[in-house]
Amino acid sequence: MNSDGPETVKIALVSCGSEYSGVQPEFEAAAEQVNAKFVYPEIDVESIDNIGKEFGLEVASGDLRLMMARARAVVEGLTHVDGVFITTCFRCAEAAIVRNEVRRYIHKHSNIPVISYSFTERTSAGTLLTRLEALTTVARRRHLLAREVQTGLTAGIDSGSTTTKAVVMRDNEIIGRGWVPTTKVLESAEEAYSMALEEAGVKREEVQALGTTGYGRFLIGEHFKAQLIQEEITVNSKGAVYLADCQKGPATVIDIGGMDNKAISVEDGIPGMFTMGGICAGASGRFFEMISKRLGTDITELGALAVKGMQENVTMNSYCIVFGIQSLVNSLAKGATPEDVAAAACYSVVEQLFEQQLQEVDVKEPLILVGGSSLIEGVPKALGDLLKINVLVPRDSHMIGAVGAALLASGYTED
Repeated sequence: MNSDGPETVKIALVSCGSEYSGVQPEFEAAAEQVNAKFVYPEIDVESIDNIGKEFGLEVASGDLRLMMARARAVVEGLTHVDGVFITTCFRCAEAAIVRNEVRRYIHKHSNIPVISYSFTERTSAGTLLTRLEALTTVARRRHLLAREVQTGLTAGIDSGSTTTKAVVMRDNEIIGRGWVPTTKVLESAEEAYSMALEEAGVKREEVQALGTTGYGRFLIGEHFKAQLIQEEITVNSKGAVYLADCQKGPATVIDIGGMDNKAISVEDGIPGMFTMGGICAGASGRFFEMISKRLGTDITELGALAVKGMQENVTMNSYCIVFGIQSLVNSLAKGATPEDVAAAACYSVVEQLFEQQLQEVDVKEPLILVGGSSLIEGVPKALGDLLKINVLVPRDSHMIGAVGAALLASGYTED
């Protein structure tokens, strides 16, 4: 993991009781890995009773009122922090409402990066690491994330859960691409990188800087001696706005990945609010793979089917991947067409994306859809229909991580 220095990042922990729920040690372990320290904002105890009026939320829980008071302390600068981590138990509906309002409040009244998270009794440091890594990167390295132009000859490798992508860039243009299924992480990375180098017509030793991202970023980063090893949030934000030519002003980036999703609110190429994950793989690219297999079609043809179908004709539940497949089987048994099933699958995934994640960020246009699922025609159509806005799918949208890694790696050609 690269950083500009060993300085510790101070993160305000705005929580309704992680210290009492048994997950606090996991929070601390994840923070330690990214050289961050949780702090608790100082508050005026007397303000807790009336804090709900400021937020327009009258809640019974003293812990939730404490959350709101700590948020105000952050905004007012009573405690200096570099980032804010807002977390509540995922089972509590009232806490979820407060979590969202607190996040919006901090984002509206400050320039401090914020991430929110709903913890479970089995939360592990591993599930938190990418989130905290992204938060500390934004806090430490805004100058790197503000980069708009790729310079020199650089490469990026994105080791995803289902596919591995690689690109080679020269002076702000993509000149080589590689895209293969992820089987053995290192072998897939080698194959994708070799493909990109061959298309670019350059030798590996000519590449001035290499960036890696994705699930296998640490392993392949060490293998290739990468100059940049970076989590997906910041890399995908940069890659998305670069590909969409929207590097100035606000944007929203949505990445429906093979196993999880990311929704990121971006300003001038820098992520502000973001969320990742999802309750079940039913709301991810994995669901599309299983739907395609059941329909007897290649996943590359699923989108063409979907745009011809009517999702209203099929009831489908992708909240759980098992229930989603049951819905598909039942619908086909009742005579539903493959076109209608494909359309329902696309709509079901984006509906879950909306319910699970888009409530956690401020959606502003342009809405940029990236990742492998963006190539399924029915997905941007369903997302646009649901949100009633235009959805932008840029060229090379599936190469998002590799492009962002190559772009950010070019900062190391100037050192």
